[in-house]
Amino acid sequence: MKLSEFRFDLPQNLIALNPTENREDARMMVVNRKEKTIEHKKFTDIVDYFGDGDVLVTNNTKVFPARLYGNKEKTGAQIEVFLLRELNREHRLWDVLVDPARKIRVGNKLYFGDSDLVAEVIDNTTSRGRTIRFLYDGDHDALMQAIHELGETPLPDEIRLKRAATEDDRERFQTIYAEHVGAVAAPTAGLHFSKIVMKRMELNGVQFSPITLHVGLGTFRQVDVEDLTKHKTDSEHFMIDPQTCDFVNTAIDNKKQVLAIGTTVMKALESSVSASGHLKPINSWTDKFIFPPYEFKIPTALLTNFHLPESILLMMASAFGGYDLVQEAYKQAIKEKYRFFSYGDVMLII
Repeated sequence: MKLSEFRFDLPQNLIALNPTENREDARMMVVNRKEKTIEHKKFTDIVDYFGDGDVLVTNNTKVFPARLYGNKEKTGAQIEVFLLRELNREHRLWDVLVDPARKIRVGNKLYFGDSDLVAEVIDNTTSRGRTIRFLYDGDHDALMQAIHELGETPLPDEIRLKRAATEDDRERFQTIYAEHVGAVAAPTAGLHFSKIVMKRMELNGVQFSPITLHVGLGTFRQVDVEDLTKHKTDSEHFMIDPQTCDFVNTAIDNKKQVLAIGTTVMKALESSVSASGHLKPINSWTDKFIFPPYEFKIPTALLTNFHLPESILLMMASAFGGYDLVQEAYKQAIKEKYRFFSYGDVMLII
């Protein structure tokens, strides 16, 4: 398929700049692939769609405050440093993006806070990319605590450029089941789950099972080729443990539902499929890029937010729901003024 087939006009006022008051307050569009129907519900209605023996797969990655603001030595110029991932824990090496990049050269030292944290630039990786080394005496936990105190919640630019990140974002741009630190963006479909909703579903016999995929900026990177077969996505680290595999494979064998809570879960599940069409344990990296047409092996349902035009997340949702049906769903979403993007409403594809 072509990039232009995923282009549509999205009114900017439909991009949600803030979360709903309560996590479970979102609207939910239900798209039925078999019946070709589109219904308008509340997110709390999700309890009616899954029951005994169904498995709901969560992504328990945890977002860290990856955006740091500091000053360059000597000139004092303000610099934004976006932490992408830790490269080497022992040597405190990180892969980062810097802005403005033209001012940052190898050998420069960057100071954060009241010089509580200092980093040295040791390599250029891309036009905006750098490798930095934190010059820090404490252990790894102390370094991460310093980053947590000085860093800002890494809201996407579509939100951040319209309002400042707040203390509330530290909680709300995070799922309630977040556990393993490493993401620079939230797996947003999971933001809608509250303890009450999860407990109601568990009482119905639903099994929540976690995977971990540390969401990177590649998830939001602009696709710049018309021919989608030529697009390469960034690799993201993911882990699926044997217990989750057991739950998912039992559901598959018993013809029960397997819900991927978010495109990151979908990507992880489809990146570790055995020859028999079952899920297998893994600790690896994936650069899987899913777009129509694609034959899914593991999930029978997908929960996902409403995505931006030309995004790889929209492409993945279209591959699962069917291009024409998802196109119609998005037309209705705009007409009905659904809230789009990270803090927006949600779509359940069954």
